[in-house]
Amino acid sequence: MKRIALAAALLISALCGAQDFKAQYDRQTRMVGYSGVGVETILDRWEASEPDNTAMLEGRFHYYFNKSKRTEVVAKNQTKYLGADPVISLKDSTGRDVGYFEENFFVDSLFALSQKAIDRAIALEPSELAWRVDKISSLILYEKESPELAGGEIVKMIEYNAAKHPSWTHYGEQATEDTFIQAVQEYCFTLYRNGTPDSYEVFRTLSEKMNKLYPKNTDFINNLGAYYLVCKGAPKKALKWYEKSLKVNPSDYSAARNCVLIARREKNTKLEKKYLPVLINATEDELERKGYEARLEALR
Repeated sequence: MKRIALAAALLISALCGAQDFKAQYDRQTRMVGYSGVGVETILDRWEASEPDNTAMLEGRFHYYFNKSKRTEVVAKNQTKYLGADPVISLKDSTGRDVGYFEENFFVDSLFALSQKAIDRAIALEPSELAWRVDKISSLILYEKESPELAGGEIVKMIEYNAAKHPSWTHYGEQATEDTFIQAVQEYCFTLYRNGTPDSYEVFRTLSEKMNKLYPKNTDFINNLGAYYLVCKGAPKKALKWYEKSLKVNPSDYSAARNCVLIARREKNTKLEKKYLPVLINATEDELERKGYEARLEALR
């Protein structure tokens, strides 16, 4: 009985210690940020006590990631950079507009340490979405115009979900498969918004992969329509994807609107008359619906 009591006391002591480290870490980061004074000391003590604690490893990730990153305002001859508007726009000596954008730069050695920490957390808890989100989001920021590594990590997450059918969690709370699907779609949106040739190709790859696994999910079907319409300038190919989306869900507003948009761009009145009634049925805004009805009446 004494041995059992001693073991229980040691376990309670260990649990209290873990909670104490977490509380210290949370309190310190609230005051000074993820990489401020005193944070590393707490993480060192926490790691010495619990080297496999995933919350500690995430703290390590945030510490090194924030230490590695700096932001500068950089002049660029473009209207948007990675989907963002310029902080300020000025004219140069020739009168041409020059945009000044915030751009992130990284110390590679510190960034690598952040990845080592979060990789260990993922290895210990592969079904915890938070650790994967940390890694993918940091890689998207790090790679900027060419998100190949980030795309590879998203593919790994998709393949893990397909092979293992895990019980996903988010900071320990149970998460549904829909949460996983939504996370992938949010990354697709981010890559599409970034608007670079490489990010568009990763966007396409992910959307194709998810469409094969979830053929009834119109988000990924519409993604492929957007890829061909916006990224490749191929409206006929885009139309096929939007029509496929409407077969799955005849009330899909995005697909119906893009079908009408393509018809107008192509000056195809017959096609526009075909899809305006579909768009009218899919539109929830009353004022918008009346506008489409007026357009349809004018075409008759």
